[in-house]
Amino acid sequence: MKIGVFDSGLGGLVITRAFINTLPEYDYVYYGDTKHLPYGEKTSGRILNYTLEAVKFLIAQDCALIIIACNTATSIALRYIQQRFIPSYAPSVKVLGVVIPTVEEALESHTAGVGVIATNATVHSHIYLTELHKIRPELAVCEIAAPQLVPAIEGNDFVEAERLAKEYAARFRQIDSLILGCTHYPLVKEYFRRYLPSNVRVVSQDELMGAKLKDYLCRHAEIETRLEKKGSRRFYVSRLNKHYRQLADMLFPGIDVTECQKETGN
Repeated sequence: MKIGVFDSGLGGLVITRAFINTLPEYDYVYYGDTKHLPYGEKTSGRILNYTLEAVKFLIAQDCALIIIACNTATSIALRYIQQRFIPSYAPSVKVLGVVIPTVEEALESHTAGVGVIATNATVHSHIYLTELHKIRPELAVCEIAAPQLVPAIEGNDFVEAERLAKEYAARFRQIDSLILGCTHYPLVKEYFRRYLPSNVRVVSQDELMGAKLKDYLCRHAEIETRLEKKGSRRFYVSRLNKHYRQLADMLFPGIDVTECQKETGN
């Protein structure tokens, strides 16, 4: 059995690379739904449908553990998938998201105010606000949607991405941690660090998810013992063109990406 990673596009390759760097012995399958990105501007119903199809695809690839690396899909679809879909469709499979590990990391140090930058759908779900307040109800949380940032990154326009990061960074006040609530944002984390005050800690998911997965597997032997350790990697996307191939190679040098012909929604 394998570890599956799903993202709405190619940004999740950064998280997959973090997993592989930390736990290189395991077998991985990545699926990026490049046909339907960006998820952050889609309706909740479409996000749920796309995510369900992606999870089904990864289950068909013999994945015993699936990480929904997409923050938008986590915020909209994870609870339904965990509580209603998986118990009847594939009860032996575990599906995890990225929000709770990120919240835990953001609160490891004393924090008076936390900023969250994410897609429209993630911000409107208030999933980060909810999870942060479960641990610290008194915490000041500032959420800002950045709908233009993912298209700039997926478009390989990092001049525009830096301009946007500078603009968004200026809107945060009185925070000492900033959560980058999208798996694309590790690619622009240094821009936020450049334009935020030096005392603001930038929490980037590529820097924490490898250790979080290792900790999870140490605590869940019933999952870990089912996973193969041949070091294989397979990468799939729902749409592949020259641009996506170049972007994938930039994010994960030497990667061999296959277009999956399976339809993942309308």
